Formats: sequence, C-alpha cells, structure tokens
Amino acid sequence: MANRNITDRIQRFNLSQARDPYLLSKKYEAMRSPDENPFVFFRATCHLFYEDLPIKSWFKKAPLVWICGDLHIENFGNYKADNRSVYFDINDFDEAILAPTTWEIARLLTSIFVATQTFAIGEIAENLCHQLLESYGRTIAEGKAYWMGEDTAPEVIEDLLSRKHHVKRKALLEERTILDNEKQKRSLKIDNKKALSVSESQKQKVQAFMEDFATRHPNPQFFKLLDVAQRIAGKGSLGIERYVLLVEGKGSPDNNYLLDLKKALPSSLMPYSIWKQPHWQSEADRIVSIQKRSQAIPIAFLQAVTMGADSFVLRELQSTQSPTDSLKIEKWDDQLMRSEQLMQALGKVVAWSHIRSSGRQDSATVEQLMEFASKSKWRTEVMEYAKSYSQQVYQDWKEFCK
Repeated sequence: MANRNITDRIQRFNLSQARDPYLLSKKYEAMRSPDENPFVFFRATCHLFYEDLPIKSWFKKAPLVWICGDLHIENFGNYKADNRSVYFDINDFDEAILAPTTWEIARLLTSIFVATQTFAIGEIAENLCHQLLESYGRTIAEGKAYWMGEDTAPEVIEDLLSRKHHVKRKALLEERTILDNEKQKRSLKIDNKKALSVSESQKQKVQAFMEDFATRHPNPQFFKLLDVAQRIAGKGSLGIERYVLLVEGKGSPDNNYLLDLKKALPSSLMPYSIWKQPHWQSEADRIVSIQKRSQAIPIAFLQAVTMGADSFVLRELQSTQSPTDSLKIEKWDDQLMRSEQLMQALGKVVAWSHIRSSGRQDSATVEQLMEFASKSKWRTEVMEYAKSYSQQVYQDWKEFCK
C-alpha cells in the first residue's frame, strides 16, 4: 500500500493548534504504545477520518443534521444534568457542525469495526452495525425524540445510570483534591496523570476570569476560585488549553465543586464541509449551542465563555474517568445479546439527537429524515465504507507506530 504520510499529516494537524508540547508528546505516546491499540489511534485522529471521507453518493445526498462530528463508540456516557438527574447520551461536541447524517453514522460504524478487531470480541461487527442501523431507522420513522434516564434506559444502560446516580460529589473531591484538615481547605491534587500544575501567568489569567465571571452570576460566592490546574483528559483533544477549577460551591470543604474549562477550537470537519454554516459568536458558542439542541438536557453549568482573546466551554467536571460514566468496549466480551441491546440503544440515542435538533438553521426536517431513513441504499454504502475504512485505520496505526 502506498505511503499515506500519516505521521506528517498527524503532526501538521496537531502543531497547527498550538498544543502544550508535553501533553502532545503524551498523546502521541498513547497513540503508538504497544499497550494501547488501533481504537485509541482512531479516537485521537478524527481529522484523518474526514480528510479521507469521499464526498460523493450517499455521503453527499444525505439530509443535513447537527452532528457531534467525532461520534465513536466511547463518545457515549452518563452525566448529571442541571436538574441533577442522570442521563445517557452523546457527550462530546467539540467537532460539531451541520453535515450529512451519513458522516455521523459512518464514523460510528467504523469505530465498531475497529473496536471489535482491537478487543478480539469475535466476528460480530457486521451484526452489531446492522442492529444499530435498524434501530436508527426505526427510531427516525417514529419521528419523536425521547431520552435515556434511569426510568427509561434498557437493562444494558440502566446499571451504569444507577451507579452514576450514587457517585457523590464528595467522592470525586477526595479523588481529585487534597484536604488540609487543620484549615478545612481543599487544593487540587497534582498527580501528572489527571492534573498538571499551572504557570503563574496561567493562574493569574484564570483567577482574573473567574473573578469577573462570578460578578455576573446571581451567587458570586459559589464561583470563588480556590485552586486551578491543567487538566489531562481525552485523546483527540489532549494538549489543548484546559483547566480543572476548584470553586467554593456551597461551602468548604465538602460542598466545593469542580469545573472544567476547555479552550474551543474550530471543528476539524470544517475544511471538508461544502455546506453553509451559521454565524456563531465564537467556537465555544458553536459547541454549546449544538450540544444544547442535541441532548435531552445538557450537562450541569454548560456555557460558552470568553477568556482573553479565546473562547472556552465551561461545565461541571464529573467523574468521567470512572467506569460508571463512559461506555467501555473492552467490557463487551462475547455477550452477543447484551451487545445487540447496546447497539439498539445507541441507534436510538443518535436518532433522538437528530430529531431533537431537526429543522434548526437549515438542518433537515423530521419528515425529510423519515423519508431518507426508509431507504436502504445508503445503509449498504455506509456499512461497506466503514468496514473497508476500519482496515485502513489499522494500517495507518501500524505505520504511525513505526
């Protein structure tokens, strides 16, 4: 196979975003580590997928919807919303834009093929993809968006939601902070795994931002900043300016809250989009607006903010590294019935997202989605592409590992 200049393309993309050099090296290390796998590589290279995606046939003809952009099997998870209820939904919208529905589905199906190869789950990938596609089509045909909460989720998701509901904020504080018993004051734990120390200039910048932000809130004391650190999280976004904030919340030490503040960058899909996009006030406004219209209820404190010349997404930091939060494919094993149930659930979640955000700023109406979903040719083409491209992902990963 001809050299695709994978390493050059990956480096060129990441260096164009002014990422933290140390964290960028950690990203590369994870992508090529023998202890990792092609799925980690796939998660971390969303831009490659869209660089290679053919803009033809059903990939171009499909109705336009609000897509999260980086939809893969581990981009679903549980979170507590503003109403403190727990939901299962798509959970990352950094790459979100208006694009054909087939873009979203092709990336998700490819992730299933890559995942089943990665974890040697067995020859079940095509069956799982068919289950997801059938569920997506049936749900679109119903034309109504619901949600997955504790009372409505299937058994395969219900257990995760139940455990998440019982994860208390104090447990997360104990995991991520250090308590000075004498002063009854917490500070962030710098472990170089989830958090790095900040420079003095970074600290002053965040401090000034939070002071200004708090004055514009009905309860300014809640957002009093107690400590700040660089946050280490994710694969694709590793190295982008990001902070974990410890704030006063409802009172120190155990009613403190943790917040996530992440710099918003342009979607890596934009260079390949031929469709007019809305004028957003900022990149953070794009991310937050699409997330709010796509999820049943968004995560707590979600909002677009500005710090200096850059926009950031602010939200509550929840225990996203916990097994109670995100879908982990290595736990599928060979439980075919549960895997099929999971695919049917994911098909519903994606369809609800598209229905919920339909008819907004040039996205397709529900009726247009229903007409499209009733056809079969696009399913065959998307399935074949995902199956073929998953093999390309494996070859690209092997080249990068060299």
